Amino acid sequence: MSGGAAQALEACLARGVREFVVCAGARNVPLVLGAARCRGAKVWNHFEERGAAFFALGRVRDSSLPVAVVTTSGTAAAELLPAVIEAHYQERPLIVITGDRPECYRGSGAPQAIEQAGLFGTYVEGCDDLNGSGEPALFGNWSGLRPWHINVCLEENEEVPTVKVPEHDFEPVRRPRPPVTALIGFLKEDFRGVVVFLGGLEPEEREETFYFLQQLGVPVVADATSGLREALGKLVLADGDRLLGQQPPGKILRLGDVPVSRFWRDLESRPEIEVLSVTRTGFSGLARESGVITGNVHEVLKGMGGAPSIGDVLDLFPASSGRRGRLEELLERYPDSEPGLMRVLSAYAATGESVFLGNSLPVREWNLFAQMNVPVGEVQASRGANGIDGQVSTWLGATMGQDQAWGIFGDLTALYDLAAPALLSQGDGRGRVLVVINNNGGRIFERLPCLQGLAEEERALMANAHDHRFESWAEMWGMDHQIVTERESFEVRSQERPLVLELRPDEEQTTEFWENWEG
Repeated sequence: MSGGAAQALEACLARGVREFVVCAGARNVPLVLGAARCRGAKVWNHFEERGAAFFALGRVRDSSLPVAVVTTSGTAAAELLPAVIEAHYQERPLIVITGDRPECYRGSGAPQAIEQAGLFGTYVEGCDDLNGSGEPALFGNWSGLRPWHINVCLEENEEVPTVKVPEHDFEPVRRPRPPVTALIGFLKEDFRGVVVFLGGLEPEEREETFYFLQQLGVPVVADATSGLREALGKLVLADGDRLLGQQPPGKILRLGDVPVSRFWRDLESRPEIEVLSVTRTGFSGLARESGVITGNVHEVLKGMGGAPSIGDVLDLFPASSGRRGRLEELLERYPDSEPGLMRVLSAYAATGESVFLGNSLPVREWNLFAQMNVPVGEVQASRGANGIDGQVSTWLGATMGQDQAWGIFGDLTALYDLAAPALLSQGDGRGRVLVVINNNGGRIFERLPCLQGLAEEERALMANAHDHRFESWAEMWGMDHQIVTERESFEVRSQERPLVLELRPDEEQTTEFWENWEG
């Protein structure tokens, strides 16, 4: 009978795992060293389990293959939960392998002994508990699309297994072809107007979506993560939330992931607007009734055999042109505001290989204010659960091997993930730019209607106000540091090491910009 460590590693390799992210501890030695000695497998290491799991999630995004993160026992295993939740809602095959003490220790309160089997609940498709009783078939009902948990009970000084990559190629998961009749019927009656919301799209989904939208000719609210925000040009509404609030359509077709848009959330209270989502994850993104077609977007659109030509029934395009002109006017009037600096930053970042946008303000401000002239084909964000933890780690995992990767994060998001740059030493980071928009807290909360009129100390509490700076953080991890406070001096210096680019917007200009933009 082979040991649990061998069973776990062999099963993962058979399911296509070629990368392991390991957090070494005394309990999981057979798992860590077994993976490290496997020829043909890549091993990354990190000392902090939460960041390691998010890094592994980034590797899944980059490789489109399952990636395993390995931890020791006890609360170390619990640190994986945030990334598992994110992988669940993103539909990413993240595999978590947790070393455990023998089964007899469960419920004893002994050191490093917690109830690990079933720890991740419904956020994993299943859990294999290798506790020494027989040799169960691992990954029994796994779809290969969402997270899976393997818990391995290990004896003291258990032998390190010898495992190898299978000779046969791994066959990637293939979805059944989704039905398209619901989409055809949805687009037939368009007299009340149709607007398309574009969320995050996988790279293979973008070309077919582009041609479909060109033929459809309807207004589009496009997230940057669609990869089509700039390419669609005038089809994309400027300030779509405002325009649709003033002139709501009869139907909304969502393609891709759940969009960032405020108007999308407002659909909860607009049952008269018919909504249909075409998405690989199958999540409607709404609590109210709506239609969902689960499948890869490009395959659904191909199945239609062509799109009807509908056009701008509500005359939203002229209003969009007016809002675009208003935006340019305000950006010129308030050049050192946060939106003003985001516009200049977007021009620099567009020259890189990829852009990763952190939650919460960066992804929203990029969608609203980033330049529209140069296509930015590879834009990513972690929008599964909309959390801010693990963002820097995910970015690093998703862009390992890229020499010109840009990550744009808020200050609180960076503070959540301070240990992430430890992973930089395992990849080539020249030309990599980590942007921190330092506005002294979570300023997005200050604009929420329910928080208006609060006392100053209450506003500071809700915004997690702080006065932290990031120079010493950059120095700690061997990164260069540069501060930008105004548009006129905005310049990204060439560097041999990764760069922390800290933007410190003018608070007064930012406040006035938003008052004029939203007024």
